[in-house]
Amino acid sequence: MARYKGPRLRICRRLGDLPGLTRKKSKKPFPPGENSQQSRKPSEYALRLEEKQKLRFNYGLSEKQLLRIIKAAKKVQGSTGIILLQMLEMRLDNTIFRLGMAPTVPAARQLVGHGHILINNKTVSICSYQCKPGDIVSIRDKSSSKKLIEQYIQFPGLANIPSHLELDKKKLIGKVNAIIEREWVALQLNELLVVEYYSRK
Repeated sequence: MARYKGPRLRICRRLGDLPGLTRKKSKKPFPPGENSQQSRKPSEYALRLEEKQKLRFNYGLSEKQLLRIIKAAKKVQGSTGIILLQMLEMRLDNTIFRLGMAPTVPAARQLVGHGHILINNKTVSICSYQCKPGDIVSIRDKSSSKKLIEQYIQFPGLANIPSHLELDKKKLIGKVNAIIEREWVALQLNELLVVEYYSRK
């Protein structure tokens, strides 16, 4: 399944607040669809699917990419759900978003793809690059790149930067100090239901 390019507010109405997908807020309190206001108890499968979809849309992943990350998380010792969230949060596109250098994850992906971002003074154009403690995230030394980031930093997507990151707003340099902790993940979801969803496939 390809990456979603349709209306983002429609997805937020169905799945709830997705900070990585859009900063807009819908004025309609109920989900999309003509039968959306009918109260109906969702099945266990529907609950698991919804949590999986939250991950997919918030981090802007295709089904294939998410499945690959799930398989990688299962190979690491520890809680698969927490490791999965850490792997997603430590992606380069998400790190740029959490630093406030981009308003959404798709915007951060565009910055990376266009070569505006440097990791340890080397251009990295791969959005799925896993940031590690000690990595320095900076901007290409061009006025066009700096203008883009400066306009975003004035209106950060999320109010506060997570504890594992730090940002020098004057120099436009971010630093990864550690692996993110579970309580700093901005997305509200039950990651165990995602693991269960894939364990039954």
